[in-house]
Amino acid sequence: QVQLVESGGGLVQPGGSLRLSCAASGPISSVYNMDWYRQAPGNQRELVATITPGGSTNYADSVKGRFTISRDNAKNTMYLQMNSLKPEDTAVYYCKAIVRMDDRRTYSYWGQGTQVTVSS
Repeated sequence: QVQLVESGGGLVQPGGSLRLSCAASGPISSVYNMDWYRQAPGNQRELVATITPGGSTNYADSVKGRFTISRDNAKNTMYLQMNSLKPEDTAVYYCKAIVRMDDRRTYSYWGQGTQVTVSS
């Protein structure tokens, strides 16, 4: 099966930056649209950003102008560059991807999450 692994989380001060990565591995033919979600303690999981295979993007209003989603299709990897971080960005960040397998079947997969903490 396919595995999505997030990395790059950590503790940063307000105003700082982090770059998250999400790497897909397994018997993959193609990775279609990919998303970043986040979930803060006590809150529902929310969609942060999306990106299509062709590079079209969308962002939640709360992160527009501060976060940038990108992808490297050759590496089956997605990134989230987070700048000007605020305490309210603190959450576990999850990646999600729609993946076409080598056997031509298509599935949606979730990563296990990476913790981002913004605090002084």
